[in-house]
Amino acid sequence: MSAVSDRIRAMFAEGDAARDAGLSTPEDVIRYDDIAYGSDPKWQVLDVYRPKSESGSLPVIISVHGGGWVYGDKEVYQYYCMNLAQRGFAVVNFTYRLAPEYKYPSSLEDTNSVVSWVLEHGQEYGMDTDNIFAVGDSAGAHNLALYTEILTNPEYAAEYSFKAPADFRFRAIALNCGAFHITIDNKADLTTMLMADYLPEAGSEKELELISAVKHVTEAFPPVFVMTCVDDFLKAQPSVFIPELIRNDIPHVFRFYGSKTNRLGHVFHCNIKTADAKLCNDEECDFFRRYISLKGSL
Repeated sequence: MSAVSDRIRAMFAEGDAARDAGLSTPEDVIRYDDIAYGSDPKWQVLDVYRPKSESGSLPVIISVHGGGWVYGDKEVYQYYCMNLAQRGFAVVNFTYRLAPEYKYPSSLEDTNSVVSWVLEHGQEYGMDTDNIFAVGDSAGAHNLALYTEILTNPEYAAEYSFKAPADFRFRAIALNCGAFHITIDNKADLTTMLMADYLPEAGSEKELELISAVKHVTEAFPPVFVMTCVDDFLKAQPSVFIPELIRNDIPHVFRFYGSKTNRLGHVFHCNIKTADAKLCNDEECDFFRRYISLKGSL
């Protein structure tokens, strides 16, 4: 462990506990917990949530949690993910291996394993595996953007030892308060210290090139909903990512939430007690519904 990861884990855990205080499993959601998607019983487990009122096959949302690459698990994201399930989706909420215990690209490998698990086992849980979407926030948005580029850019995929499922693509994704292009400088700022925990070479030039989501977008990237907010410390990041979507003719929506009097902060959408989170999550699920397709129409 490192001092910076210890500090982030303690700080984020305190904030998330306060955010979710008093919440419980909604009566209209059925949950399947602690399903293994890999060999590690601590890190490689997932939950599946479905609305009880829906008995048929549902479109899928895979959630990639945030946490600065060093924090988070499915327990922290359970209420947010069940809230998405209430909107008519089967939602997969998974824990992945974190830095500094596990370095890049472990989280990408685990995301790939979850996608493979969904494709193999999804029908057992009433998932429409022809309509798989994904959401990610903060470091989870970074993870999801890179994994989506692995799926859609063969040259980039060749940089990794694991193989993604053949011919699989997300129908659409949502990237919330995300990091897309990371730079480090010579001072001991938080990003620099986190990259030292996350990256095997602590942020070599090649590593920073590999983990820049800006560098690997192609015309095969799926439709994407990108959002940030007034007090998001990463709110400048879409300004370097969205031009690549435009250059490659990728359908996208950009939403900037909050105002001068409504100072929404980083990953506000996870606080499901608020009207602002409801608005954002409604808009993202509506965006996904635009891209639900009939079987065989990829």
